[in-house]
Amino acid sequence: MHKLVESINKLKKAKNAIILAHCYQPVEIDLVADFVGDSLALSQQAAKTDAEIIIFAGVFFMAQTAKILSPDKKVLLPQIDAGCEMADMITYKQLLDFKAKHPNIPTVCYVNSTAEVKSECDMCCTSSNAIKIVKSMNAPKVLFLPDTYLGKWVEKQLGNVEVITYPGYCPTHAMINAEDIENVRKKYPNALVLAHPECHNTVTDLADYVGSTTGIMNFVKCSDNKEFVIATEQGVTDRLKRDYPDKIFIPIKENLICPNMKMTSLEDIYNVLENETNEITVDEEIAQKAVKCIDRMLEA
Repeated sequence: MHKLVESINKLKKAKNAIILAHCYQPVEIDLVADFVGDSLALSQQAAKTDAEIIIFAGVFFMAQTAKILSPDKKVLLPQIDAGCEMADMITYKQLLDFKAKHPNIPTVCYVNSTAEVKSECDMCCTSSNAIKIVKSMNAPKVLFLPDTYLGKWVEKQLGNVEVITYPGYCPTHAMINAEDIENVRKKYPNALVLAHPECHNTVTDLADYVGSTTGIMNFVKCSDNKEFVIATEQGVTDRLKRDYPDKIFIPIKENLICPNMKMTSLEDIYNVLENETNEITVDEEIAQKAVKCIDRMLEA
């Protein structure tokens, strides 16, 4: 592994490339990553660099977003088959049908969506800013897609907005249920339960803290507590164990992994960087519409 890491770093420097790694990626990817974090933040960081090539260790919609924000850079996806089941639950046509059933209502799309879907929405959001974005719409009703659980969690936090959600969800987070929380509290009474808002609402209702992957990591960093139950993908637990060895982290379930996020290997990164294959492109018209959707979020 040491030789492979060395080879990637050498090639990265020679080609003026940067590597982005999502928090759900295999933890060894961090050995070559320039930035590690949530998907949109990674794309924003990449856009600020002078790199000519972006390697996105993540899934397809993330690489698309990186291309939208860095149209002049070459964006490569190490595993071209790495998709997002949630993002794939809504197509452009399904979005048009959803909007037609609920006319004249502003539309917010989660960043976990394709460029085509983003291009047809009023504003984008992340799991960390979803409440602020929906509130900023200043509307009594908002369409939210594709994640129904994130949308309904936002509705509950605001209390005065009806959030009409598309029935999409994250299969990995959907594996967690309220019984899991109740069982783990009995076993670890001193642990705080930290959950991602993509979890079912019966799970987030029982959590001590609900937030994005970065939000969960920051909560641990700032907390004096020593024990935490992590109710999100295994990659977050792995990184917390590495970064805070003096604290105890209990995964809500064993092997709670996203198979698409775990497709990427260091070998894939080396091969795609060496050969410059699996380039991600986005239709120019779609990209221009999608970037407006993201820009409006940033302005809000």
